[in-house]
Amino acid sequence: MSPVEDIDILSRIQKLVDEEHEIEGRGGEGQPLKQDDEVRLRMIEEGLDQCWDLLRQRRARRSAGLDPEGAQVRSKDTVEHYQQ
Repeated sequence: MSPVEDIDILSRIQKLVDEEHEIEGRGGEGQPLKQDDEVRLRMIEEGLDQCWDLLRQRRARRSAGLDPEGAQVRSKDTVEHYQQ
């Protein structure tokens, strides 16, 4: 498996944000989204949280003089329960 680069994570974040905006644009003013779209939005939000967490881990490891490749994707349950 090739090493993950920060740019790859940022690219994934951008793709998820683009998809999120596309789905949100489907709902008309005052009209709810379809259930499938609601489910996908939750999945996107979880994926974004995981990507941002991984990017923060990599940056923190790099700042500490450690190998950023040691960062790992944490479970959605872990990153969803962080205090902001």
